[in-house]
Amino acid sequence: MELQDILSRIEARLEATGLSAHAASLAAKRPDAIRNLKRAVKNNDRRGVTTETLAALAPVLKTTAAWLLEGVGDSAPANLVRVVGRIGAGAQILPEFDKIPPQGLYEIEVPFAVAEGVIALQVEGDSMWPRYDPGDVIICRQGANIDGINGREAVIRTADGKQLLKRILRGGQEGSFDLESHNAAPIRGVRIDWVAEIQGVVRSGQWHRKKFSL
Repeated sequence: MELQDILSRIEARLEATGLSAHAASLAAKRPDAIRNLKRAVKNNDRRGVTTETLAALAPVLKTTAAWLLEGVGDSAPANLVRVVGRIGAGAQILPEFDKIPPQGLYEIEVPFAVAEGVIALQVEGDSMWPRYDPGDVIICRQGANIDGINGREAVIRTADGKQLLKRILRGGQEGSFDLESHNAAPIRGVRIDWVAEIQGVVRSGQWHRKKFSL
């Protein structure tokens, strides 16, 4: 590896994130990391950086260790996700997935990388308080195996077309499920068409709305 190339990539991410070398090193819990790297480049000392140090710096610089080390992949992982619905009264998700535009409602920037193909749902109202607050965004992926999320919260569509955010429990009859929420009585014996696993929650004020990048 070429230390000068690594340093150049680190400096590019420092500029992109608005961090100083000292602040980034402290945040990575490697107080002298970047200063030592600069010294190593100046002295042509190949011992100036380790893969462990790059792994610690990468999340602070909002990139990957592979990119810092060898320039592999994008400098900044994708952190845009499409909002395709909202959670309103009764914790029903509106509008229905098959009625929204193909590109979704709008796109948001979240403070971490998200996998390709995930969707986001914005909470409106306080029907799921205290677990979720108005303005929170739920990130999820469709196509989950319902057996794998028994006992956990998920986004679901019932056989009668309702789209809900609930905790799923196996029901008393074969193929049925009970749905629990925080501020309502359980719904018993529900048939589920599909389920989307919740992969993360971005709290209100921690995401930024973006124009579509089509």
